[in-house]
Amino acid sequence: MNRREFLKAGAAGTVATAFGGYFVQGVQDQKTYRVGLIGTGWYGKSDLFRLIQVAPVEVISLCDPDKKQLAEAADMVAARQASKKKPRTYGDYREMLKEKDLDIVLVGTPDHWHALPAIAAMEAGADVYVQKPISVDVAEGAAMVAAARRLKRVVQVGTQRKSTPHLIDARKNVVEAGLLGKIGHVEMCCYYHMRANGNPPVQPVPDFLDYEMWTGPAPLRPYDGIPHVRWWRTFMEYGNGIIGDMCVHMYDTARWMLGLGWPKRITSSGGIYVQKEGKSNISDTQTAIFEHDGLNCVWTHRTWGDPPDPKYPWALVLYGDKGVLKCSTMSYDFYPAGKKEPAIHKDCVYEKEQYPEDVTEPKIELNAAPATRLHMKDFLAAIASRGKPVADIEEGHISTASCILANISAKLGRSLEWDPIKGQVVGDEEANRLLKRPYRKPWVHPADAATA
Repeated sequence: MNRREFLKAGAAGTVATAFGGYFVQGVQDQKTYRVGLIGTGWYGKSDLFRLIQVAPVEVISLCDPDKKQLAEAADMVAARQASKKKPRTYGDYREMLKEKDLDIVLVGTPDHWHALPAIAAMEAGADVYVQKPISVDVAEGAAMVAAARRLKRVVQVGTQRKSTPHLIDARKNVVEAGLLGKIGHVEMCCYYHMRANGNPPVQPVPDFLDYEMWTGPAPLRPYDGIPHVRWWRTFMEYGNGIIGDMCVHMYDTARWMLGLGWPKRITSSGGIYVQKEGKSNISDTQTAIFEHDGLNCVWTHRTWGDPPDPKYPWALVLYGDKGVLKCSTMSYDFYPAGKKEPAIHKDCVYEKEQYPEDVTEPKIELNAAPATRLHMKDFLAAIASRGKPVADIEEGHISTASCILANISAKLGRSLEWDPIKGQVVGDEEANRLLKRPYRKPWVHPADAATA
């Protein structure tokens, strides 16, 4: 459905997507949503443009500590939105949110800047779409869930695999249809070469970047390049490595497909085993086990060498006694045991004809665009009903915190038993101290702000 079809359908009352269960209130009943974006980099803009494609919105404000990136985003938004108005621009999200004139705030910042702006946006009266992982530590995530519930805000997490058309099909027509039989094992993997293995020199901070603000509550590293252009992903100071970046997607998808909650036990090991050159400090090799009743979900990543299955370099695999289901962002394949039944293959959906602007948008993930649009529709439906979206903040917290706990397990060299009621590792005070990272002053951790 393109935007014109969406608007036309709204006159009839409600719109349902082709995949069922995702409904958006008719446009005639909608106001124009006033939208702000915090973090105008690659994925922040991508999320915003998908929202513009599926709903009547007016982008009121943009925020980023990079003035050059911010100005470019403002021009792009003015060209894309119906009013052609250029949004207000800010270098500090707190100044943007003081206006209290936003219905929706998108948070597309680096990971270390997810929690504080998301909570502040909720406090300013907005519903929030926040990118994954929701937090860099477990305590941040718990504070985000608490804020959403206390303030009665709708918070959608950017784990859009739950809104990926071919994966919705796999869940319905393979998993829920019982084609796998008894599912006894899950494997997840990423073999992308995601480490930046260079050694850029320390250099002056460019005039267009407020590096102090960009760093915020994270440790202040000597400036050695443009950190927000993906370079930041290779440092634990700003995130949780590849397990926090990529495993969170696949583990979240596994939990959604199989109806899994918190893992009972998490075990992980890994390190920098091969790519020892360069400044990057995230692991180049890591394995994690998330234990559920009668089922282990096992993660593996390598940032070197070739993937064992070139078709599925970033993947989720469900093993049942009646067959195997392989899933990725690009396709899925079901292979029945004993080849008694036909195999099933589905590719990702592209919507280039419905949304021709996708084709010319810089740095867009074309295969992910339909999923994000559907994710935005689900978000809007939850806003209309004041219900929970498909990627509710609590589900995002479970998937994020589990991956963070895997890193803590690897750091400490032991398994962690998790108590979801208490939000603590059972009988391990050293591990519990690592559930909250220290914040760089003057920034205050939301867990501390809540008790102040």
